[in-house]
Amino acid sequence: MDTDSPRTPAPTGDGSGCAVGCVVAFFVLTLLIVLGARALDDFEKSLDGDGQLEQVGASGSVADPLSPGVVARYEDGLNVTVDPPQRKPDGTYSFTVTYDNGTDEKILPGGESVEDSVSEWAPAHLTVRAGESLDDYSEYNLTWLNQQESAFLLVLPLDAGETRSIPVTVQPSERGIPVTVEVAPPDDGYRSTAYFQFLLD
Repeated sequence: MDTDSPRTPAPTGDGSGCAVGCVVAFFVLTLLIVLGARALDDFEKSLDGDGQLEQVGASGSVADPLSPGVVARYEDGLNVTVDPPQRKPDGTYSFTVTYDNGTDEKILPGGESVEDSVSEWAPAHLTVRAGESLDDYSEYNLTWLNQQESAFLLVLPLDAGETRSIPVTVQPSERGIPVTVEVAPPDDGYRSTAYFQFLLD
């Protein structure tokens, strides 16, 4: 007579080990996706160059200039803002161009030469001229009254994390003319020129 009893199956557990494994796998997958997205973003920036503008809305290009108060944002962390112009009782207008150095190194916003840093008509590191951004020639005239003061402030080194505002005072040939401000901070490689445009109402 066979006295052997049927074997009892071994317990299979409650499935908690599988759940823990799934959670760990989910977190690892999420981490890999985040790291991959960051690496892709860094790769795209390396293709563009840190001197590219990264704007929401108007691009800041010569064909799509920024308005006063809008920040021109460079990929390396430099930010530039042109404040809205203020009319004075004597008919002149004043505004500021503010450089916020969010990069990790010292920069020279106006380059190394006072003579090359500012201009009313020719390309410079900061150009303030009459006319719209796409104009090669303007029927209006504009005199930059404190050009020398602006130039001296512009060529001073700007350390990482520092901010400097450059005062600009202009005398237009008449009220209501368009004005273009071209900001072209120098860079060892390449840096886009940021264009701002407004009316002297």
